[in-house]
Amino acid sequence: MKIEANNVRVSYGSEQVLKGITMSIKKNTVTAFIGPSGCGKSTFLRCFNRMNDLIETCKVEGQIMIDESDIYHPKVNINELRKSVGMVFQKPNPFPKSIFENVAYGLRINGVTNKKYIEEKVEWAIKQAALWEEVKDKLKKSAFALSGGQQQRLCIARALAVEPSILLMDEPASALDPISTTKIEELIYNLKASYTIIIVTHNMQQATRTSDKTAFFYMGDLIEYDDTRTLFTNPKKQKTQNYITGRFG
Repeated sequence: MKIEANNVRVSYGSEQVLKGITMSIKKNTVTAFIGPSGCGKSTFLRCFNRMNDLIETCKVEGQIMIDESDIYHPKVNINELRKSVGMVFQKPNPFPKSIFENVAYGLRINGVTNKKYIEEKVEWAIKQAALWEEVKDKLKKSAFALSGGQQQRLCIARALAVEPSILLMDEPASALDPISTTKIEELIYNLKASYTIIIVTHNMQQATRTSDKTAFFYMGDLIEYDDTRTLFTNPKKQKTQNYITGRFG
């Protein structure tokens, strides 16, 4: 799904966190958001599935269109929106259930009761998350028995089971070891054939390895947004140059 953000402003009480962000994200691409801590990148990410609605003092202005539908329109069904815009968090957060039930969870809360369909969907989602060979013989075991990297791939499978069109990832590998990180990065690369992916990352090498486009945020502003290769090798703005060469951040 194509995403259009027009003059998006976000504030928490009297503090403005995003100052008018406009960008277009193409379908079936990976877009990385980079920038120092507190620059607004995770806040912007959470605008796409209206997770900021859960914060009492948060106010979102401007417009976000997903496939030409305004997701902040008063008549939008937020549950349906979150079904089509999946989210994976920084730390793996499996439920205290079996591996199978973690992935089946979204299907069950959406009213799916057909046992065979659920089994097929769970297997499909775990395969999509490149985890099947590691867990196919222990689906009834607790998700907590998995390693951190496996738990994160399980959370990705859980998000994929309800067939979203967009996948939001908030630093999905920051809590993982290098081998697990490589697996997550390979997975992101492979998933973009079927999904539009937005990833927040502090790791600039990760942005260069996984993304098609990169957006650099600083103090609530979108400083630069370009093809990843261009942004990292030939940035147009001095602030971007300073950040990617480690002069601040």
